[in-house]
Amino acid sequence: MQGINHEQPIPGTTIFDGEMAMKGYALNKMCYSFNRAEAREEFLADQGAYCDKFGLSAAQKQAILEKQVLDLIAEGGNIYYLAKFAGIFGLNVQDVGAQQTGLSVEEFKAKLLRAGE
Repeated sequence: MQGINHEQPIPGTTIFDGEMAMKGYALNKMCYSFNRAEAREEFLADQGAYCDKFGLSAAQKQAILEKQVLDLIAEGGNIYYLAKFAGIFGLNVQDVGAQQTGLSVEEFKAKLLRAGE
């Protein structure tokens, strides 16, 4: 059995390693806060101010405000914490999968159905 070659990342995949964990610390900390209803309410009341409260970078803040999960991953977001963020807006795994593939949600669902045949 071969191990993962860390020098040759999987094409099109952002590897969440120590460097990315450091880059995304504030972002992931903010998303973790969404475990609390009052945090979700505060975020929805003023999303920009909530991002500033956690010290997000400009790129992280922009990705949050535009709800771009792939950009958040590129900015150090951990998918498990980002799920807390996506859930606020009713985004599910299929919505994120559609973003990842560049397809509409309906196209992505159809692709999944075809793959299961």
